[in-house]
Amino acid sequence: MPRFPDHLTGSGPSNPFPGIKVLERRIGREIPHRLGSNEGLDMPHRALRERFGDAMVEHVYCYGDSEALGVRQRLSALHGFSLETTLVDAGADSLIALALRTTATPGCTVVSASGTYPTFGYFARGQGCRLIEVPYEERPGLLAPDLDALLRTARQEQARLVYLANPDNPSGHLHGDDAIRRLRADLPDDCWLLLDEAYHDFRDDADSAFSREVLPGVIRLRTLSKAHGLAGLRIGYAIAEPDTLEMMMKVRIHYAVSTLTLAAAETVLDHNDEVRQHVSGVKARRQRLADHFAAIGAEVLPSATNFIALRLSNAELGERLNRELLEAGRLIARPAHPDLGHILRITAVEDALQPGRFEILEQALSKLNR
Repeated sequence: MPRFPDHLTGSGPSNPFPGIKVLERRIGREIPHRLGSNEGLDMPHRALRERFGDAMVEHVYCYGDSEALGVRQRLSALHGFSLETTLVDAGADSLIALALRTTATPGCTVVSASGTYPTFGYFARGQGCRLIEVPYEERPGLLAPDLDALLRTARQEQARLVYLANPDNPSGHLHGDDAIRRLRADLPDDCWLLLDEAYHDFRDDADSAFSREVLPGVIRLRTLSKAHGLAGLRIGYAIAEPDTLEMMMKVRIHYAVSTLTLAAAETVLDHNDEVRQHVSGVKARRQRLADHFAAIGAEVLPSATNFIALRLSNAELGERLNRELLEAGRLIARPAHPDLGHILRITAVEDALQPGRFEILEQALSKLNR
């Protein structure tokens, strides 16, 4: 099992403000008179009430439940997680930063694929880590993080942590469960695996037994931004061993998730049939997009996410087409990393399927394939 930084072990820091919800659970009764915090202020919020209604005002008065018990209970009921193996925070980005604060120290080495989700590198550098990136494995029909290269580099460089997005962003590639198990088993005992599963819900096997498994030495991250449509409210969750989550709570921002966000997440999780319908719709649109671009000669990479990735012949072409689309009011995604500048990513929304939406891209691809 990888170790935690020395400053977190032992007594370490503790949350000085657990919040009213946590206090109520500790004493086993409601606290009706909130006389010692901002939650009891008498701000009337007439403008908010007029625009959003009384329910909004009740949420803005109060800090969120620092333990997000309601959301965690619903996740446990839906997916079969043990309650003590889940932690809720302000989206997958915040969870990446939290995982690094928990496991890494300035100067330590962390490893990722070269061009993968860039927020990891952003936070790793901000933590003072030494970031080593290894090239993707690339060949016809495949663009994927190279697990062997990640493993080899982690061993050679005595890495503290390896980051892997699975399914991958931006390629859409999915490594199978056995490959993830082997990677964890072969990593050095003192190296963490940060497994970013932000697109997990779009896997065909999203409800498998492996999806709820707690892996020693692994911090799994998921989000409610994509399949659940809550990107603007910022909420996601981690799955890890209880002692790992206990350490993460020591360095977590107490009220990173608002009362309003928690209430919205609970409501969406209580109506999971709508989430399932949305995921099914995304998969159908993803296939339609893939078929459309393949029919005009584009190379469409396999995807287990809510987007398709097109691999172009070179980065210069990718830059030009992305720029021309943006100038025409079509915002797609092109990785900023030079290693993946030849990739264009299109989200499988209904608007992407409208005739003429990608005329610029379609004309360029047709010319290339004449």
